[in-house]
Amino acid sequence: MAYELLDTTRRSLDRMAVEAQRASRTPALAAGVAHRGDLVWSAGVGRADLADPTVPLDVDTQFLIASNTKTFVASMIMQLRDEGRLRLDDQVDDLLPGSRRPGVTVRQLLTHVSGMQRESVAPEFWDTLEIPDAGRFVDDWNAAERVLEPHATWHYSNLGYIVLGEIIGRLDGRPWTESLRARLLDPIGLHDTTLEPRAPMAGRYYVSPFTDVPVDEPELFLGILQAAGGLASTVADLARWHGFLLDPDESVLRRDTVSEMLEPRAVRDDEFSAAHGLGFMIARVDGRTWFGHTGGTPGGITGVFSHRESGTTGVVLTNNTGSKDPAGTAIRLGAHVVAHDPAPLDPWTPGTAVPGLEPLVGLWFSEGAPFTFRIRSGRLEAVVGGPESSSPPSVFEPDGTDAFRTVAGRERGERLTVRRRPDGSVQALNWATYRFTREPLGFGETSR
Repeated sequence: MAYELLDTTRRSLDRMAVEAQRASRTPALAAGVAHRGDLVWSAGVGRADLADPTVPLDVDTQFLIASNTKTFVASMIMQLRDEGRLRLDDQVDDLLPGSRRPGVTVRQLLTHVSGMQRESVAPEFWDTLEIPDAGRFVDDWNAAERVLEPHATWHYSNLGYIVLGEIIGRLDGRPWTESLRARLLDPIGLHDTTLEPRAPMAGRYYVSPFTDVPVDEPELFLGILQAAGGLASTVADLARWHGFLLDPDESVLRRDTVSEMLEPRAVRDDEFSAAHGLGFMIARVDGRTWFGHTGGTPGGITGVFSHRESGTTGVVLTNNTGSKDPAGTAIRLGAHVVAHDPAPLDPWTPGTAVPGLEPLVGLWFSEGAPFTFRIRSGRLEAVVGGPESSSPPSVFEPDGTDAFRTVAGRERGERLTVRRRPDGSVQALNWATYRFTREPLGFGETSR
C-alpha cells in the first residue's frame, strides 16, 4: 500500500525531475518513485510526442526501455536454472545447436565477463542499421570475435544477451518472446510491457548539442536484437517489476534466486562503486547499494534502480538519444525519499518458539571475536558482535541432524555443525569448520 509523501518531498522531487529534463534536453521525461512496487510520486515533464500534443505523458506512457530488457532475459535464464534445465556454468556450445565457441558459459554472458565482442558481427551495422538475419545468427555468433580473455574484465556485450534469448527459446521450444509473456509478464501483471509499442507511446528523438531542434530517431532493437533491448514499458510497469524483485512471488522466481542475481560478480569501475551481478547493475552511492539497469537506444534512455533495505525504487524514462545519467537520476530520486521521507516502519511483532534451537542461541566466540546466534522469524541466524549488533545476519536452514546450511549472509553455502557432550548438552559449534565456544579461547585451548 502506497504511503503519502510530505508536500516538501513532492516539491523537491518535482524540481529534480525538471532539472533532469533540462540537463538532458529531452522532449519528455517520465519519472516515479515507488515503495515496494506502489508509486508514491510521479511526474511527466515536457511533451511525449512533438507531432501530436494530445499524447499524454504520465505513468502509463510507453517508452523504449532498451537494455532494461536484459533484467527480464536474465530472470528467465534463472528460472530455467531453477527448473534444472541448465546450469550457469553450461557452455553455449552445449545449449545452442551449431555453436562453436568453446568455453563461453551462461554465467559469463549474464555478467558480461565472457570477453565476447560487444555488438553484432556485421561491421556496417551502425551505418546501415539493417537488422541481422535471424536465420543465420548461429553462423554470425561463430564468426564473432572474443576480444578479451574470459573474466579478464567487465566488458558489456549485447551479443551475449541475444545468445541468452536464443537459449531460452531453444529450451522452451518457442520464441523467447512467448516465454517472456508466459513466464514473467502475465504472472506479474506487466500488461504494458510489450515488444510491439502501443499507445500512448513517446516519440523517439535526437537533439544535437549544436541546436535545440529534435529530429526523429529509428527503432533499432528489432528482430534478432530484441533480447538485448527490445522492450517498451511504462513508469507504472517498471515500478511493479521492481516491486516483484523486492518481494518475489516464489511461484514465479525464488527469493534466494533473486538474492543470488543481485550479488556483485564483476567490478565495473576503478572506484569499486559499480558492479554487475547476474543480469543486474549494482551501484554503491552514499553508503547505500542500489540494483537495477540502464537502457540506451535511439530515442530511449532509461534508468530503473531499487534499494532493497527500504524497498524504494526510482524510475526515469526519457526520449532523447543524448539524455544524461539515467542511473544517477533514478537513484537520486529514490535516495531523496529514503533520506528525507522514508516509508513508515512496521511495528515489531513477536515470533513463536522453535523447539530444539534454544540451546544454540546466545553469545559464542571464534578466534576471540564474539558472535551472537539468535532466532528470527523461526530461523537460526548469526551476527558478528553482541545482541545489539546491526551487522547483516547469516541465516541457517536445517541440513540433517545437528547440522545446518548457511543460506544467506556471511559464509553462505558453508555448514554449521553442533558438537554435544555425552549428556547431550551443546559443547561447541563448527561453522565453516571453525570452532565456536561459549568463552573466548585460543586455538590450542580446550573448550570445557
